[in-house]
Amino acid sequence: MDSLRPVRKRRKPSLTPMIDVVFLLLVFFMLASRFGLDQAIPLPLAGAGEGYSGPPRLVEILPAGLRLNGVDTAPEELGARLSEMTEAPTDTIILQGRDGATLQRVVDVSHLLGTAGFATLVLVE
Repeated sequence: MDSLRPVRKRRKPSLTPMIDVVFLLLVFFMLASRFGLDQAIPLPLAGAGEGYSGPPRLVEILPAGLRLNGVDTAPEELGARLSEMTEAPTDTIILQGRDGATLQRVVDVSHLLGTAGFATLVLVE
């Protein structure tokens, strides 16, 4: 009886669905990836530098404001007030993020101080 049935060739599995899935994954990862360079912020942490000298220059970064040595300061006045306390643009300025302050806020203040000409910023906890 087996000899009466027509002999069928075995079908090879189709690779088309697998190729479709591979291309879909490729498109997904290309769209989900970030192309570009991340920017590094050169902020040394406390204890990694030289000794501190001069008057205190502590900038506390609050969620909605700034304090310079414990006194509330507007961001527009920060550069002018710090220039009165420093002898050179390379004098150390200490940044301290307070509770609730976001990292973006710290970056904005460091950028503000960098554009004001202050080169040495130290970040403390």
